[in-house]
Parts: sequence; C-alpha cells; structure tokens
Amino acid sequence: MTNVLLTSGGEGGHGGEESLGGWILHHLQDANEYLGAHLPQFEPVTFLGLTFDFSITTNLLMMWLAGFFLVLVLGRTFRNAQGVPKGRFANMLEAMALFVRDEIAVPNIGPKLGTQLTPFLCTLFFFILTLNLMGLIPIFHTATGSISVTAGLALIAFAMIQVYGIRKNGLAKYLGHFAPKGIPIFLLPIIIPIEILGQFTKPFALAMRLFANMVAGHTVIYALLGLIIVIGNVGVAAFSVPMAVAINMLELFVAFLQAFIFTILTALFIGMAVHSH
Repeated sequence: MTNVLLTSGGEGGHGGEESLGGWILHHLQDANEYLGAHLPQFEPVTFLGLTFDFSITTNLLMMWLAGFFLVLVLGRTFRNAQGVPKGRFANMLEAMALFVRDEIAVPNIGPKLGTQLTPFLCTLFFFILTLNLMGLIPIFHTATGSISVTAGLALIAFAMIQVYGIRKNGLAKYLGHFAPKGIPIFLLPIIIPIEILGQFTKPFALAMRLFANMVAGHTVIYALLGLIIVIGNVGVAAFSVPMAVAINMLELFVAFLQAFIFTILTALFIGMAVHSH
C-alpha cells in the first residue's frame, strides 16, 4: 500500500492537502480500470425513460471475484461426500454457518422459517465479509466502500422483508399493519406515513452503516500514510506507518463486525415483518 502511495500521491512532498484528498478519493471511488488495465465499456441502454450502464467497473469486478471465490472455493471445501466438514478451514466455516443459523436466523425469525432462510443469510454474511476482507488487500478494491454496492445489498434485504412479510400474513393483513389496531382515527394520517417511511429507513440504514464504516477506516489509513508525502519527511513514517497498521488491524475486526451487523439486522427486520406482534 505504501508503494502505491508513493507513486500516486502529490508531486514530491509538496502535494499538500489537496493532493492527499484527491489521492484518497481516487482509491475509494469506483473506476473503469483495474491494475492499469481498462475494463470493458458498453454503450448505455435506455429503457422506459431510464438509462442503464452495463459497463464493467472495479466494484463489479470485485463482486464477481468474491462470488467466484464463494462458489468455487467454499462450495468445494465445505463438506466431503459424507456431509462432514473436512479440514480446519471447513470446520471454521461450519462453525460460522451454525452461528448464523443458531444465533441470528432462528432467534430473530423463528425455528422453521429461520432455518429455511439460513442459506440466504449465510450467503449475505459470507459475501459481505469476503468483500470487506478483499478491501484490506492492496491489490483489491473495497466494493463495500461504495454506496451503490451497499444500496444494492440493502435492496435485496428490503425485497426479502416485504416478500416474506406478505407470504406469512397475506397482503391484506400485512398492509393492515400500517394502521395498528386501537389507534384513534384522527392519528391515522400521521401513523400510516410514518409506518410506510419506516419500511424504507430500514434498508437505508443498512446501506449507510456498511458504507460509512468501510469508507471511514480506509480513509484514515490512507490519510496516515499520506502524511509521509504531505509533510515531506520520511521520519514521519515512524509514527504514521505503525498507526496505519493498527487501524488496519481494527479494520480486520470491523470487516467481521459489519458483516454480522448487516446480517443480523436483515434477519431482525424479516422477523418483524413476519411476526408483527
């Protein structure tokens, strides 16, 4: 990471705050190139007045790599032919999957539906965790540091919340929850909009929490390393590099924590939609 900083920062030691800020944004923003190679670009497609750009970006490439890793590596090493985990890596994954089922899915959704949704929640957890951990490796990019990626994950969670809430209660009963029983009629014009708004604030909170936490940690790391160039004194490295390493270790914990929080809140919101009482 330090090598990247020395080649991508400001001019010598005179870049100043503007160069440091531009360098940080360059490494946090999505891009159309990766490791110096330009990614495929396509003409935008307009449909029903909406414009869709299917060009390949760094974030999309990172998600493909994470999905490829989960399907190919985890799928082949998780269990043997007898259905028993093989090896320490597989046993670790088994423990994490059981944790998602027994501590996240079942307590928040219920025994039957929670067990059924465990594969979805495990996929969500491992996918976010993989993207978070990839962002800590210098040659990769932090896809979860993009609001478009976290918003996409939140929209999937939002769809699952609505679908299972309607499947469990029926459309009429589910919509009836927006006007709780016992509420005076004159309060309904206030309560109903608040209940509807609450359905959208949940995925918004999911997206913003993951996005903000991943961006904040990486920004601090880049800023600490950038002090070497901004101040123009190699002696600063004696302070900035150990601090950056410490923040990087904290980011390793945050990678697991944010994957856990996103998953458990998704399970909680599904449980609230299914069991409205």
